[in-house]
Amino acid sequence: MTDTTMTGTTQQRRLPLPEFIAMLAFLFATIAFSMDAMLPALPRIAADLTPDNVNRAQLILTSFVAGMGLGTLFAGPLSDALGRKRTITLGFGIYILATIAALYADSLELLLLARFVQGIGAAGPRIVGLALVRDLYQGREMARITSFVMMIFITVPAIAPTLGAGIISLSDWHGVFIAFIVFALIGASWLNIRQAETLPPPERRPLRIGTLVSAAREVLSNRQVMLATVILTLGFGQMFGLLSSAQQLFGETYDKGENFHLWFALMALLSGSGTVLNASFVMRFGMRRMAKWAYVMQTVVSGTMMVLMLADVIPASLQFPVFFFWATSVFFMAGVTFGNLNALALQHMGHIAGMAASIVAAISTLSAVLIAAPVGLLYDGTAMPAITTTLICSALAWILIRRLGD
Repeated sequence: MTDTTMTGTTQQRRLPLPEFIAMLAFLFATIAFSMDAMLPALPRIAADLTPDNVNRAQLILTSFVAGMGLGTLFAGPLSDALGRKRTITLGFGIYILATIAALYADSLELLLLARFVQGIGAAGPRIVGLALVRDLYQGREMARITSFVMMIFITVPAIAPTLGAGIISLSDWHGVFIAFIVFALIGASWLNIRQAETLPPPERRPLRIGTLVSAAREVLSNRQVMLATVILTLGFGQMFGLLSSAQQLFGETYDKGENFHLWFALMALLSGSGTVLNASFVMRFGMRRMAKWAYVMQTVVSGTMMVLMLADVIPASLQFPVFFFWATSVFFMAGVTFGNLNALALQHMGHIAGMAASIVAAISTLSAVLIAAPVGLLYDGTAMPAITTTLICSALAWILIRRLGD
């Protein structure tokens, strides 16, 4: 049963908060599932489609992220003009069609193209989902709700590799794409059956060049939005960098390939405590302070990890536990920072939430690909490329966040 609330001059219906959070988590989980369920499939895809250069299989992850970055440029403005539900549904439609194409890809190039288009479609639920939250909530309350969403959402990276490994054992890597289609159909159905439209026709902004340029100029000229976007870029870049080489690190560097999906699940579940921590304390300490201390923590942890590896003082028996602790801390940081930074970026952008969410996500995601792609391609049998990237990104984010308002 829904309830109603007055936001501005528009009466909007809200789902019960637990269902609203669960539904949004499911929509956002499209992205996590589309990336993490692929991890166990990468060795088989590499053997089938690029046996002479297995590192190229990592582009299956970054091509999806690149497509998602491009899609964000359109998803937000479309949702401001067409409404949130219609745009999310359109995104799911593109996602499903691209997934069907991936099923029949017989070369790595065709698979990368399908993944790129799949990412464009996934931008719908990701970006418009944020605008939908901003229609109903703002400030620390939005950050708290986004943290609850992330708390549920974090279980998807925990189980996705295990699900992917199970599907592959029954069908081969093509079966993972069938699971993607089922996932998208469930999300689209839940949204359309249960969620009322949060942007009624009187409040929509038509797709006119002048209107779009004006909205984009307002977003790009806002110091708060741009600072939050740069910091998000650094956060996404270091996380995607670790993800792009995670399978090789666990499997080749630390010889945990057979149980990779289980270790990844444990890492994701442990790092989920970051979202719990943020949801519990953000109302008291504020969004900026919580994110700042997360980046301080990550700078210290990654700096210590680099020194230990360069000095070669970690005993062989402790090398994997130490790496596992560090990798978990990277995802913990994401749980504390991403919801807060998105809320800070959209704080004063409620009237153009779709456009603002699009610009923030497009810049941060596409720029993060430029950080992450070289990390995977520079994999040298050690975690040093990922650790170095994380240290640099976290230190820069720590410096920049001190200039951000709350």
